Amino acid sequence: MNRLLVALLSAVDALVAVAVGVVAALAPLTVLWAVAFGAGADWSALWPAAVRLWQFGNLVPLEITLPQEYTVATGIAPDAVTMPLSLAPLAVAGLIAMFAARSGGRAAASGAGFTGVAVGAVTVAALSAVLATTARTPFAAVTPWQAVLFPVLVFAVPALIGALVRAWRDGDDGLVDSLFVRLDRSGYAAAVSAAGRALAISALGFAAVGALLVGVAVLARGGAIISLSQAANVDALGATAFTIAQLAYLPTLIVWGAAFAAGPGFVVGAGSTVAASGTQLGVIPSIPVLAAIPPATPSFALLLALLFVAVGFVAGLAARRRLPAPASPLAAEPFGPRLAALAGLVVTSGLVAASLSALASGALGPDRLTQVGPAAGAVGLAFALEIGVGAAIALLGPRASRSTDDVDADDRDRERAGARDADAPWVE
Repeated sequence: MNRLLVALLSAVDALVAVAVGVVAALAPLTVLWAVAFGAGADWSALWPAAVRLWQFGNLVPLEITLPQEYTVATGIAPDAVTMPLSLAPLAVAGLIAMFAARSGGRAAASGAGFTGVAVGAVTVAALSAVLATTARTPFAAVTPWQAVLFPVLVFAVPALIGALVRAWRDGDDGLVDSLFVRLDRSGYAAAVSAAGRALAISALGFAAVGALLVGVAVLARGGAIISLSQAANVDALGATAFTIAQLAYLPTLIVWGAAFAAGPGFVVGAGSTVAASGTQLGVIPSIPVLAAIPPATPSFALLLALLFVAVGFVAGLAARRRLPAPASPLAAEPFGPRLAALAGLVVTSGLVAASLSALASGALGPDRLTQVGPAAGAVGLAFALEIGVGAAIALLGPRASRSTDDVDADDRDRERAGARDADAPWVE
């Protein structure tokens, strides 16, 4: 496809991603505003509020300043009038990331992956700057460079990953193809493919274990959640808005659950600990879903790390199937590609867990609530070690025999590499 056409389509993708996000924030605000204040209300405040919600969903930290009339009426301390809010709902950023990854993959399939990613990033940056300029409110301030950079990263990083994965899988007649051929000559292209497949299983296992723990906690502590919801004493409209907001934080809670299973756990305020080794909770915000946090750690919590060891074993088996088998039953299986696949899986799994933990951490209010969420480094290290133990057993242990009818996925990679020209020109 023509490079200019790919650039235009990528710009449209970025425009749609931003527009849909802003409209998704503006529409419910409009309904709430109309129901609460009627047709005679001042609608000018809706635009800044919608943009702030969109920015917050794109991981932009906010500084909330409560109105003086509200603080006086509620008796809030003067030092709590201004508070940081940076614990973003990952559901919003996750949806944008999935759309961006598909956009990058389509651009790579058209032969201009890096061009598409670059144009999409520039488009998001321009739109973010316009939104930050046109939406100003004294109640929720943002740092200008963060208001532009963070939405760009939320879109561009997944788009780049999607483009690289698509180019590695299908070829791009350019830089990725050249790298593939060079690695294939040394026997390590299959190791990269194997580590990529194993990483997908590892990341899926991280999310699945976290979701399992969240589901169990909600079922076990359902009574406390319902009681706290009833204590809020809101009407049907307020309850609906409250529920939607909590659902937006569901991916954040899943990361917390995975961090708990990995061992390091998370905090809900400075001085608190919710971990497999023990739980010490202080006063937590009166948010119903937070009532799912158990006040004490179950005795079997340390065994939850074995779930990630099992995930690592499954990922290692999947990686080993991508590696070429020995030419004959008596031939020795190459050790280098297996070790490379294991190292790649361990490192990338740790980085993914640490990145998700960092995204699921932030400030939820003043004072001790400026520290909420898991410690990225500790969770990434623990998860990498647990995945590495299981994967090492599968990758470095004796190879199980396979029937001749099994199709090794790496054969397709080697056939694709052989069909390429090693000196293919770089078209990006």
